[in-house]
Amino acid sequence: MGGGESEKEEEEEEDWPAPRVTGARLVDAPVLFFVATHKAFRGELSSLHRAATEAAVGGAVRRELVVDLGRRLEFLKLVFNYHCSAEDEVIFLALDAQVKNVVPTYSLEHKSIEDNFSSIFRHLDRVINNDEDSQMFQELLFSIGTVQTMICQHMHKEEEQVFPLVMKKFDPEQQSQLVWQYICSVPTVLLEEFFPWMTLYLTKDEKLDLIHCINLILPKERLLQEVFVSWIQREESSYKAENIYRKGCELLNLLSDSKLIAPQIHGELGQQLDKVCSVPIKGVYLWHAALRRDFDQILEELYEMRSSDCFSSLSSVVVQIKFIADAIIFYSNSLDKLFYQFLDIAKNSVSACSPLIDEYQIKCLRSLLYYKCQDLSQLEMLCQELESLVNGLGVKLAFLETEIFPSIIGTCTAETQLWLLYTSLSTMPLGMLKCTVSWFSAHLTDNQSNCILNNVKMGCHSTSNSFTSLLHEWVRIARSGKISTEKFRQNLIETFNGRTFYLSEQNRTIILSDHKRASSSNAMNLHTFYKTMPPLQTNPVISDNDATFPKLDSRPMDLVFYIHRALEEDLKYLVSLSAKLSENPGLFPEFKNRFDIFHKIYQIHSNSEDEIAFPALESKGALRNISHSYCIDHKLEVKHFTRISITLNEISELHGREIEHYRLCLKLHDTCMAMHKVLSDHIYREEVEIFPLFRQCFSIEEEGKILGQMLGRTRGEAIQEMLPWLMTYLTSDEQNAVMSSWLKIARNTKFDEWLGEWWEGMTRHNNNNNNISAVEYSPSVASDPLEVVSKYLLKEVGTRGGGAEKEFHFEKVDEPKFGGGAEEKGSKKGKTKCDDVAEIGNNKECRESNNKEHPLNMTQEELEATIRRVSRDSNLDSQKKSHIIQNLLMSRWIITQKMSSQESSPVGNHEGEIPGQSPSYRDPQNLTFGCSHYKRNCKLVAPCCNKLYTCIRCHDELTDHSVDRKAITKMMCMKCMVIQPVGPKCTTQSCNGFSMARYYCKICKLFDDERQIYHCPYCNLCRLGKGLGIEYFHCMQCNACMSKLLFVHVCREKCLEDNCPICHEYIFTSNSPVKALPCGHLMHSSCFQDYTRSHYVCPICSKSLGDMQVYFGMLDALLAEEKMPEEYSGQTQVILCNDCEKRGTASFHWLYHKCPNCGSYNTRLL
Repeated sequence: MGGGESEKEEEEEEDWPAPRVTGARLVDAPVLFFVATHKAFRGELSSLHRAATEAAVGGAVRRELVVDLGRRLEFLKLVFNYHCSAEDEVIFLALDAQVKNVVPTYSLEHKSIEDNFSSIFRHLDRVINNDEDSQMFQELLFSIGTVQTMICQHMHKEEEQVFPLVMKKFDPEQQSQLVWQYICSVPTVLLEEFFPWMTLYLTKDEKLDLIHCINLILPKERLLQEVFVSWIQREESSYKAENIYRKGCELLNLLSDSKLIAPQIHGELGQQLDKVCSVPIKGVYLWHAALRRDFDQILEELYEMRSSDCFSSLSSVVVQIKFIADAIIFYSNSLDKLFYQFLDIAKNSVSACSPLIDEYQIKCLRSLLYYKCQDLSQLEMLCQELESLVNGLGVKLAFLETEIFPSIIGTCTAETQLWLLYTSLSTMPLGMLKCTVSWFSAHLTDNQSNCILNNVKMGCHSTSNSFTSLLHEWVRIARSGKISTEKFRQNLIETFNGRTFYLSEQNRTIILSDHKRASSSNAMNLHTFYKTMPPLQTNPVISDNDATFPKLDSRPMDLVFYIHRALEEDLKYLVSLSAKLSENPGLFPEFKNRFDIFHKIYQIHSNSEDEIAFPALESKGALRNISHSYCIDHKLEVKHFTRISITLNEISELHGREIEHYRLCLKLHDTCMAMHKVLSDHIYREEVEIFPLFRQCFSIEEEGKILGQMLGRTRGEAIQEMLPWLMTYLTSDEQNAVMSSWLKIARNTKFDEWLGEWWEGMTRHNNNNNNISAVEYSPSVASDPLEVVSKYLLKEVGTRGGGAEKEFHFEKVDEPKFGGGAEEKGSKKGKTKCDDVAEIGNNKECRESNNKEHPLNMTQEELEATIRRVSRDSNLDSQKKSHIIQNLLMSRWIITQKMSSQESSPVGNHEGEIPGQSPSYRDPQNLTFGCSHYKRNCKLVAPCCNKLYTCIRCHDELTDHSVDRKAITKMMCMKCMVIQPVGPKCTTQSCNGFSMARYYCKICKLFDDERQIYHCPYCNLCRLGKGLGIEYFHCMQCNACMSKLLFVHVCREKCLEDNCPICHEYIFTSNSPVKALPCGHLMHSSCFQDYTRSHYVCPICSKSLGDMQVYFGMLDALLAEEKMPEEYSGQTQVILCNDCEKRGTASFHWLYHKCPNCGSYNTRLL
């Protein structure tokens, strides 16, 4: 401390990226006064955390250390509470009037930090009550670390977003006024301790800047400048940090419920007191008289307004009423917390000393003052309320003068009475103190004011001379008559900007009112000191229902809430694991694995929010800037993951050093707890502030599109990790809801097919859906015709014969079973196909079945009879009848084709006899394995022809048929020439794990050792590129992987699942580059180049292929020079524009007709 942090503190500060305000000076932007306080907060928090860490690692926790930590934490909390209150009610309120949607999240963060401070003191109390419990001290350490992380991240975000906006929207003079309002809102005694404490963490140059800033803020207050400079320049040797913390604790104890002990004054100063005033507390009677007199004058003004029906001066009167009401409430609090503590309990009942103004009167007065009186009835209500207040106040003041103060005078010495007077004034906020002294002095004579000033000076001998001079100056100005009533009211408006300390509509509520939420604040109303003061207003507290979990299957964006829940649960599990690492090092691999998965998933989720969800929300004009704070959060949260990763690496490199291992495990758990709290709060604020807005601003279809864009940027490998991880934290109903929502969004894609390749959960999901819809018949679903015919004919046999149903031997090709790997599935599928064909081809078995209605045994007449039977079946509707008849007609042809295929297929060879069992080379000179298409170290066994090919494309080029890549189950390593199951590496011992290629896809059976390839889970194909979320995204509507540059494009449902309109090749599986036309149609890039040499319209929809303004301009010039024959001049033709799709009329011409709406010549005659 003392202007320079330790090297360790500086290293920790370097972890945070430099904020935008770095390099700006206080004299140029006075609002950076708050940034200077940020530096003090960071230094103090770092010092506290370091001291607690050293004690926890050392194992010896001294009581003196705990008490010292407690004092410092209490002072820090006190200062930080006022800092947050100033931001909420001064800075944020002013900024919200200029820039909307920025400050609500920061106010929510203030409330969260305040709650975590409370957690620190709960742990602190437990440590004090259990001196030797090291576990409890560790909990205290972790709480300090959590608060340190939260505050540092919060302050960094403010320096990144809030203060640059204030500097942009307000000039230096306006910024000075905002800082002055903050200073006016802090109790004088706290300011006296705060400035010396803050300067402990500032360099000499920064102190000079602070002094210049104070002079800029108070250009006309010379004496007040001297007071602040005296506090800033106080010698460190006589004003150490320990004194600050002690005085801060004394201040808290002073205003607690415990009995007060006034300081004793001895020596010459004590002798002087008797000469000044023998009964100092009687000066309070003058205060009572001033209150009565001012209220009488205000009532007279209101009566005059009521009689004259003129409200022009009402606003200034209301300002003064607010001030006097604040003064009364403050005085009532001082009586309760200071004066009543010195009553003789045996003679007086403290319970009889009720507040000067009760809570009901405060609420009534507030409701009248904060709504403008627009008619006589409202003014009459204000008069009645004030009359009631004045009458009740008069009775209570008389009770104080006759019962309470005489008892205090008899109990307390003169020096105690002086101390009470000074303390009650010093705990008053600086701005309120100035106004109160000026207002009160105007009601005193010279002798009375001099006597009270001397009493205040003697009440606390440590008061600086400059501050005493300042009080004298305020009294002198008020007594000189320079401040009229109108001037005084104007000063109130400038000092507090319409705010009051007690009768205030909490400005945080105003800021958050649009979002229908607010949080209670201790703010400027000095609840920091007077915790027992009843709330002066009812704030809408965040309801539990606002953050409740969404109903199942409600909206697409509700999927985000399920992900949030899984993230929070996984965070809790990581924290629990980190707590056990010091005692159980065997958990380290599990922790590291879980942390890596969590880090990856959270990063994907954050990126999708930053790139898709938040921009979509901010595209709504009224919601601009609402998500910027959360984007900054995502950037700063990387630091927590980095810290944990570094600590994990350090732990993994340890070898038997137990003390160092314990220290690192302690550090890891501390960081995990801080990250848990920061991320949980971030998620909570998103669910409270951000995601409910999607329901308000977007339809279900729009939400589905946004979520589809988020999911379309997620790599298949990430989904393979995320989906099982997510399902472990959900119930079965929630799992079905998630999958239904996901599959609905990806309904135009091959996503369900891709899931079935590897995830067992897809089988359960399909079974559940099948059970739900089993009673329904859906002929639209592609079914095997043989299965449809088999089911119907079996039903017919059972119905007509009345006996057991007989089985037909023309079973369908089995559908893939979800749950096995690609190799197992392919093997089963291939075997089933062969078995089916064999059974179909065995005519002997068909004859032995004695089933005359087998399709192969049916004559044409029998087939027609069966069709007529189906047509007459009353149990079938027309749709089912047509479906069965169609499949009956197809079944004979399908069986015949399978039999001929079986007869023409070669007899299975022995593995050693498979053709092509030799290496192939991509580069024969360098002996590089592969083919012209791919560089790889293996060949594939084509199950259709039982031959070896280097790749599937080689097979398709050399044969007259295509191979099903998913049916491939075997490969040959070109190094050892051994045929083996398909895999990324050779399994023979001689090859010793020889890699088949750098890239391997188990689904597509694709190997490549040169290019960057990724498997799209929505295309269910491998494609060239770095992958989804990096270079490409998958459009769920178009069912196409597209470059990020085409994020904004014309969507056409399944546009890729079509043929090129020029060469008629199927685009979805094409290897050639594809060109997207402005109209949304597609064609090969090479076809586009050839086609546009002679055409400029889409061959499908006839819209223009680009900007044709230059060409259309040339046609305009051409037609202007043409002279139309007289018989055609003046004639018009009705046209339809292909570009704007509007009808119109154009002048007669043989070729060119210009659209009158858009100017295009891409038209046609009607």
